[in-house]
Amino acid sequence: MKTLREAACGETVKVKKIYGEGPVRRRIMDMGITKGVSVSVRKVAPLGDPIEVTIRGYELSLRKSDAAMIEIESFF
Repeated sequence: MKTLREAACGETVKVKKIYGEGPVRRRIMDMGITKGVSVSVRKVAPLGDPIEVTIRGYELSLRKSDAAMIEIESFF
């Protein structure tokens, strides 16, 4: 299982599943991150948060703890 936290900068991936419960899951889904959507990783901070991504034309910043709850699959 590969998560969004492990995705490399410049990689485009597809969301396979979202883990977590309650407000954490709701926060992720409120950003437009749902099953099947493609996510482009723009920048990963070397030491701490955030991970900057592009989803549905919007540029967003995700906490690494939230990104670890998003299972992905690569486009190959």
